[in-house]
Amino acid sequence: MEREPAAASGLGLPDYTSGVSFHDQADLPETEDFQAGLYVAESPQPQEAEAVSLGRLSDKSSTSEASLGEERVADEGGVPVDKSSLRSGDSSQDLKQSEGSEEDEEEEEEGCVVLEVGEGEGEQEEVPETSELMLSDTVLSMDTVVAGDAGANGEEEEEPLTEQSEGKEQKILLDTACKMVRWLSAKLGPTVASRHVARNLLRLLTSCYVGPTRQQFTGSNGESPPLSVGNIYQKRPILGDIVSAPVLSCLLHIAHLYGEPVLTYQYLPYISYLVAPGSTSGPSRLNSRKEAGLLAAVTLTQKIIVYLSDTTLMDILPRISHEVLLPVLSFLTSLVTGFPSGAQARTVLCMKTISLIALICLRIGQEMVQQHLSEPVATFFRVFSQLHELRHQDLKLESVGRSSEGQLPEVAFSDGQLRPADPALLDELQKVFTLEMAYTIYVPFSCLLGDIIRKIVPNHELVGELAGLYLDSISPSSRSPAIVEPTAPSTGPEWDPQGGGCPQDDSHSGTFGSVLVGNRIQIPNDSQPDSPGPLGPISGVGGGEPGSQSEDNALKRELPRSAHGLSGNWLAYWQYEIGVSQQDAHFHFHQIRLQSFPGHSGAVKCVVPLSGEDFFLSGSKDHTVRLWPLYNSGDGTSETAPRLVYAQHRKSVFFVGQLEAPQCVVSCDGAVHVWDPFTGKTLRTVEPSDSRVPLTAVAVMPAPHTSITMASSDSTLRFVDCRKPGLQHEFRLSSGLNPGLVRSLAVSPSGRSVVAGFSSGFMVLLDTRTGLVLRGWPAHEGDILQIKAVEGSILVSSSSDHSLTVWKELEPKPTHHYKSASDPIHTFDLYGSEVVTGTVANKIGVCSLLEPPSQATTKLSSENFRGTLTSLALLPTKRHLLLGSDNGVVRLLA
Repeated sequence: MEREPAAASGLGLPDYTSGVSFHDQADLPETEDFQAGLYVAESPQPQEAEAVSLGRLSDKSSTSEASLGEERVADEGGVPVDKSSLRSGDSSQDLKQSEGSEEDEEEEEEGCVVLEVGEGEGEQEEVPETSELMLSDTVLSMDTVVAGDAGANGEEEEEPLTEQSEGKEQKILLDTACKMVRWLSAKLGPTVASRHVARNLLRLLTSCYVGPTRQQFTGSNGESPPLSVGNIYQKRPILGDIVSAPVLSCLLHIAHLYGEPVLTYQYLPYISYLVAPGSTSGPSRLNSRKEAGLLAAVTLTQKIIVYLSDTTLMDILPRISHEVLLPVLSFLTSLVTGFPSGAQARTVLCMKTISLIALICLRIGQEMVQQHLSEPVATFFRVFSQLHELRHQDLKLESVGRSSEGQLPEVAFSDGQLRPADPALLDELQKVFTLEMAYTIYVPFSCLLGDIIRKIVPNHELVGELAGLYLDSISPSSRSPAIVEPTAPSTGPEWDPQGGGCPQDDSHSGTFGSVLVGNRIQIPNDSQPDSPGPLGPISGVGGGEPGSQSEDNALKRELPRSAHGLSGNWLAYWQYEIGVSQQDAHFHFHQIRLQSFPGHSGAVKCVVPLSGEDFFLSGSKDHTVRLWPLYNSGDGTSETAPRLVYAQHRKSVFFVGQLEAPQCVVSCDGAVHVWDPFTGKTLRTVEPSDSRVPLTAVAVMPAPHTSITMASSDSTLRFVDCRKPGLQHEFRLSSGLNPGLVRSLAVSPSGRSVVAGFSSGFMVLLDTRTGLVLRGWPAHEGDILQIKAVEGSILVSSSSDHSLTVWKELEPKPTHHYKSASDPIHTFDLYGSEVVTGTVANKIGVCSLLEPPSQATTKLSSENFRGTLTSLALLPTKRHLLLGSDNGVVRLLA
């Protein structure tokens, strides 16, 4: 699939493209769980049935079969069990660039929106357990579903069957994609999920409303029922609402996982970005992307309002008023800005805005409306007066002419202000703000606000008269337009088909639980704690998850408490991360403590994250290897227990690693143990051939290789295939010379070469395909402490002589040479083109592989890290550090 084109937006707004770590069984369906660290289903029968269903449907339609092949993101059943089937994607685009696309680009991106998951700042990083998840046909597939359902009764027998089968396939694909997005959102953790999953979902939400077809009311069948059909704030849906339902469901699922801050710190700023006016000073016509963005913004805001607590809603109400409602109303009531889709798009936006403001009024009550929403409500009603004056003045704006080239004529209104007006837009505005629209606006707001409407809406009498004229036009026997007043309906909280009813009076002022009785505020008894609410029953789909269809009738819903909700240090770090530019490719260490992993009784000798960064392994002097989950929990002070303890070693464990191809763990205490990380079962043990020649260093080959390379004290390098018994290869690293013991081994990312570092400072480079020694050279003056190989034939080595050196494999001189002033760098890891180093003095440094020698160091505070640093590992996608200490505790810092 093609990537969505990026273009500069021109809006001087912050970059709201971003999410922190790791989830532990967060909001899984009842049939799914993490068992010993593996995401599996408890009963395989439903998966098999779904897979069979997929196969049958694919046989019926070759076109849909091809679509399935392109879109499939996991196994046939849609449950991501096979971790090796997932791959990392590329997500280096900036949000503001993607949102600023021109109209000619929008048609392409409508059918090709990619959920890009996994890459860090500007370069690709492997995340085998994440995927480049393509929802490219999600939007189109919903159209196919709607069209398939509509055409199921027509014409010949065979064609409807084909359309029906295609619609079922699309539904299965859509359901599978949504399951994958939810699973990834929980697995990736709050930072990565917000930066890569939520960001792309928000972009996709706008695409759901692009085009005139998506802005048509559903179920009209050629007739136009009254605009006021529906409940008090949820008016008639449009096709875009149906298409966007899965996207909104996934967005709300992320908010459910990580809490209310996702709504207020990521979604709301993005909404403000969508509705912000353009940078051009003169009036301009909206493009279709901006038009769709307005509809998406109002729809998402309505979803957010429902899930905000009363306290949070009141705290951010001024922001909602000034950053969302007023900008939307400026477009909606503008006399100079036209909509690409004409009156239909403006009508839909008007109905959605009515619903949004009515929902907020219901939530906060009349008094708060008068304090905080007077300006938006008055602005909404003012447009009727402006159009009324233009009609009654009988001004022909065309004859006024343009005062100067490029300027619109200005018209004097009764409030004494001159406002520009575009004569070409008067017809569009009159089609939108009709008598029916006046009735649709006036009746609910007069019910909601009561006498307060007279204070905050100066022209309420005019709008009331217009509403009365509409009543006369549809029912001449109805009462006088001057007495269109709020009346309580006899039954039910819903509006009647004409919208003339009011919500049933429950004596509540908003959702704050107070009842006004005269001048006394009474707190009612909660006689019906499980009441469905004032606007109908509230029930969830899929165990009460957010995003269900019946939530449209909810006035307020609680976000379920999650074990992985953001708070404390996690929240502070997440807030920082979602504001970091996507173009920032540097590692920043802020010394924020996120989690602790106590359990070892001896010093931690090695720490290694698994490829998906959702678990890590630690080896210790206490003869054990422990598997830990990396899902975020608590406020930064929480302690996490290991998922599995491997206790088959007899000595101190000095190496642990993961063989990615067979998905097994390799650990060494002088003998190599190969074991299953999900069951803890030993698969194979490799003892040294001579007890007097122990193993001193071990390394694992990268995928797709399944070999382990081991160095013994006699300078011999041996290769073992974990799938077969016996040795695979055996090579001598030194002939005639005595360079000492092999202290460290490193395998190139391609697996074509192995470099060994000796206790004498000597290094040997060996070709794994031929067994020939390519190069041997004295690299350091002291013991080699650690070696790592990087893409591009680059080697990084550290030594006890306080140096860190960067080499090209076959070049005699180093490309960079760093010298530590006080202590040797005994542990380090790589982040892109940077090296993150650690010393026994508990100092963390960051230096570049490309730039001239320079290093920034940070001393770990005793509050965040206790003991002496013994090992270090970096999580490149999540940008966290795992630090092992001599007291047996591993800590996660950012």
